Amino acid sequence: MREDICSIPVNEVFEPKDGCPFCRMRDMLEDRMATYITGAAMMEPDVRIETNRLGFCSEHFNQILARGSRLSVALILESLLAEVKGQVFPDGKAAPKKIAAAVHSREDNCFICANIKDSMRHLLESTIALWQNEQEFRDLYSAQQFICLPHYGMAVEAAAKMPKKNFALFEAETTRLAKAYLEALSGDVTHFCRMFDYRNAGGDWGSSKDSIERAMTWLTSRAPTAQQDSGEKNR
Repeated sequence: MREDICSIPVNEVFEPKDGCPFCRMRDMLEDRMATYITGAAMMEPDVRIETNRLGFCSEHFNQILARGSRLSVALILESLLAEVKGQVFPDGKAAPKKIAAAVHSREDNCFICANIKDSMRHLLESTIALWQNEQEFRDLYSAQQFICLPHYGMAVEAAAKMPKKNFALFEAETTRLAKAYLEALSGDVTHFCRMFDYRNAGGDWGSSKDSIERAMTWLTSRAPTAQQDSGEKNR
């Protein structure tokens, strides 16, 4: 399973130059994992044992539902619910702390999150190796639109093992990609706010109209799913 997920070429992830490359990396891994779980993994006992043990977060439940048939999702839930019943509602009396711990374990764990974290670590190592060894990839890295805040921290932390000279260059370029977008984004959000001043009525909104959504995406690495009626809520 890991070999399949980690076979994604890093170069392919960075080629689009649209948004954060590490978000694209994560999204591709999530898509493969959610498709795998509702497909080939359905009949693999070792995978089912782990999905029953860890469960899924709400984000990844949604992805499974979007990719799998209703039957495949129901089969996953059938054994998962049985596992939860035995863990949270055991026969006989259970100590409140034990029950609370069992519920919290369900809240804190996710099979896909755990696998994505491990796979991202491997792909980050490949990214850093490419950056250090291939000038063409450095150019590709520098041409990215931006790096979101969560993945900025992740990339800098992962690169800390680089030789100091390489790290300084990588950190500077990664910071440029994150900070430059932050500054442009801040300007757009401020402009959006100022457009509600009566003195700017009829003025040019520029690139600020979707700045709310873009800011949330940069801050969290996830695009917001809520939809607003701009005609009703902008005034």
